Amino acid sequence: MHKELVRKKEIPSRYTYMHKKYVQHKEGRMIMAPIEITEQNFEQEVLKSDIPVLVDFWAAWCGPCRMQGPIVDELAEEISSVKFAKLDVDTNGRLAQQYGVMNIPTLLVFKDGKVAGSAVGLQSKESLRELLGV
Repeated sequence: MHKELVRKKEIPSRYTYMHKKYVQHKEGRMIMAPIEITEQNFEQEVLKSDIPVLVDFWAAWCGPCRMQGPIVDELAEEISSVKFAKLDVDTNGRLAQQYGVMNIPTLLVFKDGKVAGSAVGLQSKESLRELLGV
């Protein structure tokens, strides 16, 4: 059905909807965009993930968070061995509290359902690569 919608120009051809996550086509390859994490999908998307997950705890009013977002997006385009996710602390405060998020942006790396690494404050692409071990 998706291909029919693309042909009819109802969905731009550079975007595909797959498993509730947008995938962009770039230079002939498919790229997973960061997914939105909520209290409802946190367990499935993060804790039960087969691959490491970088969760960006952020808020729309946070200046450094808005600067961090594009860096996370770029890494999501470049690294396929990690799932990238964003969690809005204003709408998912319970999760932020559960993981001790006191300042934003906070980036947590989850492996096998547990926090394996963290960084607080605006991070460069290089420091996030180091945090992820890639």
